[in-house]
Amino acid sequence: MWLQPKQEEPSWIEEAYGAYTIGKQTIIELSRKYNCSERTLRNKFDDYSPEISYGKEAALLPVSLVFDGTFFGRGYGLLVYRAVGKNIYWREIDSEKIAYIEQGLLHLKTQGWQFSSFTIDGRRGVAQLLERMFPSVPIQMCQFHQKKTIQRYLTLNPKTDCGKAIKRLMENLKQLTENEFLNCLQKIKEDYKDFLKERNENKQFMHRNLRAALRSLTTNLSYLFTWKRHPNLNIPNTTNSCDGSFAHWKAKTKLHRGLRKNRRTKMINFLLAHS
Repeated sequence: MWLQPKQEEPSWIEEAYGAYTIGKQTIIELSRKYNCSERTLRNKFDDYSPEISYGKEAALLPVSLVFDGTFFGRGYGLLVYRAVGKNIYWREIDSEKIAYIEQGLLHLKTQGWQFSSFTIDGRRGVAQLLERMFPSVPIQMCQFHQKKTIQRYLTLNPKTDCGKAIKRLMENLKQLTENEFLNCLQKIKEDYKDFLKERNENKQFMHRNLRAALRSLTTNLSYLFTWKRHPNLNIPNTTNSCDGSFAHWKAKTKLHRGLRKNRRTKMINFLLAHS
C-alpha cells in the first residue's frame, strides 16, 4: 500500500531554503538532511515564494539613506538602498543609469520614507539629482570611494613628489577637518603649480593623472565632510554598509554556481530581505 506523502509545513521549506541561501549547505547535503531527492528539493525550492516586504513600512522619523549599485555579471546588477540597518528597497539594473536611481528614490518617497541625509558613491550626476529632488537634505560623498578614485589616478606607489603629497593627504582624510584638508589641498596645488603645467612636445599636459586627481578632490570637496558638519545626524561617511553586503551576497551566489537566472534572482532577493 502506498502512503500519502507527508505535507511539509511552510516553515520546513523556509528553513531548508534559508540553510541553502544564507548558510553554506548544498542541495546534496540538504536532500540527505530532509530525506528527499535532490530533484524533489529543487522543485520545492522553485515553488517556494518567500515574502519580500521591502519598502512597505517607512520609518516614522527621517533616516540616513545609503545607496549603491553592484553587478553580478555582465548586464545584471542590483541597486540597493539601505537605512536603519537593513535593505529597505532594491531593484535589478542593467547599468547604473541616473534614471534608475531617481525611480528608486521616488518609490521610497511614495512609500512614505523621509531622509535626513544621503551617502553616495560619487557617481557623476547623482549629487545634482539629489539636490534637485531633496534640496534641503545633506549629501555625503563616500570617503572610501574617493580614496579609490585617487588611488586609480596615482597608483599604489606614486613616483612623483606631487603624487606622494596627494597620497599622504588622502591617508589623513578621515582625521582632518574640512579647513585643514582644504588648506593642504591648496598648498599642494601651489607647491606644484609649475610642475602640473608642464607639457610635452605636442603641447599636452604631461601629468594628466595628477591633474585629474586634484580636480576630483576639488569637485567633491563640498561633499566630503558633510558628516562632520552635521554631527547630530550620525551620517555614514562611507557606503561600506552596502559594499560589505555586496561582497557577502556575491560569495553566497558563487558558492552555488550554475544557477539559472530565475533561481539566482530568488536567492539574491532572499539574501537582501534577510540582510
